[in-house]
Amino acid sequence: MKAKVYVTLKKSVLDPQGKTVQHALSTMGFNEVKDVRVGKYIELELGEISKSQAEQKIKTMCEKLLANTVIEEYRYELN
Repeated sequence: MKAKVYVTLKKSVLDPQGKTVQHALSTMGFNEVKDVRVGKYIELELGEISKSQAEQKIKTMCEKLLANTVIEEYRYELN
């Protein structure tokens, strides 16, 4: 089973990297871009476990290591 984890800063947290990317895009002529948020994408190969076990393990991994839940939020997909 494969897990795809997306980690982003919470909306209430300033994203300086996103602002830098937005500014760079603007200077390149992409003025229609009004906001950019930068995050992390992580793929995990879990092997042969049930979907419920995979969900529990992914939540634990995110809470303990993959996301700083004070300032970041996460979501995941299982395939």
